Amino acid sequence: MEGNTIFYGRERDGYLRELRALQKRLSLLAGLRLAVFLATVLGGYFLWGGPLAYVVLPLGTLIFFFLVSHNVELQWQKAYLQRLIAINGRELEVAARNFHHLPDGARFLDPEHPYAHDLDLFGRGSFFQYINRSALKQGKQLLAGLLLEAVPKDISQKQAAVRELAERPQWRQRFWAMAGVGSPEHSQERVVPWLQGHKAFVPRWIRFVAPAFAGISLVLILVAALDGIPWSLVVVWYVLGNLIVGRYFKKILGFSAKVSKVQDTIDQYQRLILEVEQQDFDSALLKGLQGRLHREGLPTSQILKKFHRDLAMLDQQNNMLTLILGQGFALWSLYFAHRVEQWVLEYGGDVQAWFDSIAHFDAYCSLGNYAFNHPDHSYPTPAQGMERLHAREVGHPLIDPQRNVLNDIHLDKGRFCIVTGANMAGKSTFLRAVSLLVVMANSGLPVKGREVRYAPVRLLTSMRSSDSLSEGTSYFHAELKRLKFLVEELDKGDCFVVLDEILKGTNSVDKAEGSKRFVERLVRAGATGLVATHDLSLCELAERLPQVENRYFDAQIRDGELYFDYRFKEGICQNMNASFLLKKMGIVD
Repeated sequence: MEGNTIFYGRERDGYLRELRALQKRLSLLAGLRLAVFLATVLGGYFLWGGPLAYVVLPLGTLIFFFLVSHNVELQWQKAYLQRLIAINGRELEVAARNFHHLPDGARFLDPEHPYAHDLDLFGRGSFFQYINRSALKQGKQLLAGLLLEAVPKDISQKQAAVRELAERPQWRQRFWAMAGVGSPEHSQERVVPWLQGHKAFVPRWIRFVAPAFAGISLVLILVAALDGIPWSLVVVWYVLGNLIVGRYFKKILGFSAKVSKVQDTIDQYQRLILEVEQQDFDSALLKGLQGRLHREGLPTSQILKKFHRDLAMLDQQNNMLTLILGQGFALWSLYFAHRVEQWVLEYGGDVQAWFDSIAHFDAYCSLGNYAFNHPDHSYPTPAQGMERLHAREVGHPLIDPQRNVLNDIHLDKGRFCIVTGANMAGKSTFLRAVSLLVVMANSGLPVKGREVRYAPVRLLTSMRSSDSLSEGTSYFHAELKRLKFLVEELDKGDCFVVLDEILKGTNSVDKAEGSKRFVERLVRAGATGLVATHDLSLCELAERLPQVENRYFDAQIRDGELYFDYRFKEGICQNMNASFLLKKMGIVD
């Protein structure tokens, strides 16, 4: 990670220098704009009536508006640089293990999910909070979906996409910076239904009538200026134009107001789409997502640019000159409302696919960012023969690397480890590390481990249960419901099952007997996995079931203090520490 912090520090410092230079340009531009404005006003005042006034006023006005337009562009660049600085600063914070202020994805947590609740995938201090960098709301949803994907699929394609994006740190940051500049009023969830549900109201004949009407208006004005026809005829024609527009003007205003609200959202995606279109991707997954951004060979960015251009022309109806002359002589609002409406009718059904493609890039950039930040991780390769999981030096990625004790694991299909150990010796942490390794592998991520071989498999866990006062559910009943869910899932195919101290809500004799029968049920179903327990009688299963083996974590008392090595060992734990801890803390004598 040290090399990456150097990269992020260098990038941040470079963007800070660019920002300072840009701020100087903005200051100079502000002064120049004021000078041009004053020169134009004073020049028009002192030269009024002379021939130079007809040069100074138009030229000064033109230069002033050019400077205003340039200022808008530089302000966008300023916001873009500020985003890049913030992005690199955030990575430096996360590298220092400071990430609890980032979005935690708690809204994605589903207690009924096969594993999410047990693994701290969402919430404060969660894996999602640690990994997520998505700038778009839909991107966050898709990232959560990748972590929650209970049935693994296309892992090799996902890995290839993650590898490729991991090698493009600067492009990922440009993508996020563009996505984060500005805050569109409406999210894509509101934009897409409106675009898809719009009903046409502008008559189709306006496409031909409006240009003809404008041409006739020009001819009438020229002929009237040459005294060929009375000006009253021009006025009648002008009134006719206003009457035609006026018939639809209320609907046009409503349509214009709605479509203007979605413009910021579409403009945001247009920038991102153009950025994606300009890249040459190698992985099949990314090329497929990029391919969604074309329709009949026409790049989507060009299609969206057309929408932006027509909408800008429609917005000119608010301009006083257009309002006075454009409506009566050119049917302005009606014509450009028709053009925007036709775009909505032709392309509105495609917008969802475009937005989805960009959201997938947003989500996969988070995965690529994680891979870039963890060069010590490795991508799992396909398991051999009966192997389900083989890995050396497995650890939990959320534990500080300086304190992370790494362990090896090897499990073949249909085999179960009974894991015993003293309190706080590392059983639960190891179970979560292995479970998260499976989730990460299914998502296409590299994992905290070496020489990892893995056969894609559905993960099922039961590590936490809770009672519910509102539903009248006891702790034991909640646990039974969870175990019943696991058994039902076993019938759907191969599973990797991880259990932590099951049947805690009943007495020890009943718990021991029930736990043995449940593990036997899992073995008969051909499942693979880990079961952590304090009940040493469960270890007896290894004597009569060849599929079961015993492993343990232990604790030792040295000089009146507890010592943990957090090592995963063969055998059964013989050292328990509850009594020692009670005495040590002064709870009992």
